[in-house]
Amino acid sequence: MFIKDAEANQVIQHPSLGEGLGGLTIEIDNGSGFCFGVTTAIKKAEEELAKGSTLYCLGDIVHNGMECERLRQMGLVTINHDEMACLHDVKVLLRAHGEPPTTYELASRNNIEIIDATCPVVLQLQKRIKSQYESSLTANPSPLTPHQIVIFGKKGHAEVLGLVGQTQGNAIVIESFDEVKKLDFTRDIYLYSQTTKSLDEFHRIIEYIQQHIAPTATFKSFDTICRSVANRMPNISQFAARHDLILFVCGRKSSNGKVLYNECQRVNPNTHLVEGPNEIDPTWLNGVETIGICGATSTPKWLMEQCRDAIEAMA
Repeated sequence: MFIKDAEANQVIQHPSLGEGLGGLTIEIDNGSGFCFGVTTAIKKAEEELAKGSTLYCLGDIVHNGMECERLRQMGLVTINHDEMACLHDVKVLLRAHGEPPTTYELASRNNIEIIDATCPVVLQLQKRIKSQYESSLTANPSPLTPHQIVIFGKKGHAEVLGLVGQTQGNAIVIESFDEVKKLDFTRDIYLYSQTTKSLDEFHRIIEYIQQHIAPTATFKSFDTICRSVANRMPNISQFAARHDLILFVCGRKSSNGKVLYNECQRVNPNTHLVEGPNEIDPTWLNGVETIGICGATSTPKWLMEQCRDAIEAMA
């Protein structure tokens, strides 16, 4: 049995696979797996848990149920905001998505030690939005400021809630290109994006606003999409194109996972989303010679390897 090595772009023998799968080759995408922000958050959690103290995490540390379960078994306790409000004198980890200022204020009141794992890219975006909002209030302190701070992102997503919180809840969130039409094009627009959104759709939104903004209004856009995510799009397109079957391993809550999965499916209709090896249907393997396994920025490498091993067991 042979498997393609993603880095060397060649086929290498994989001793763990038997010959029962015939000439089938399997490649795990070297570019898939945790992004820097998620890796850092998990590392911080593991370091704190290794000390033997109780550690709480505000929300799922990553949008992958199996990784969350692994950390739960190590002692990580996942809580929501209501539960955090009842805690005192404990440690709480803030995941890579970031949090609004109100969360830090609550921690201060309750003497909670924050282990801040906010992704640096998200943290910088929060600061930019907060600065823009405060500038707009200085220019016009009335309830209806001349500025519209617009965030291209998923409503209710943890990162977006943290961004909107920098504006005291006054930012406008648009989830897709179709929602751009609800903006007031007679007022200034300052456009930002959730870090894991589609770069192509963001550019479509920019073009539409440029075409419709009133001559008396100002429009500025800020490309705040994380390149470690955006750059995966062309790579995963090429990966999907060179295999008969794609297994996209991802938690169904993952926003960037949906974007990357849709791109895989666009390039290769024989793409299936699975959260783990137990969801692999053996009939998918019928008639295929090459299988590609890839995932989102929230997908651990060990989970993709488990999926590979599950295919081996089907021989």
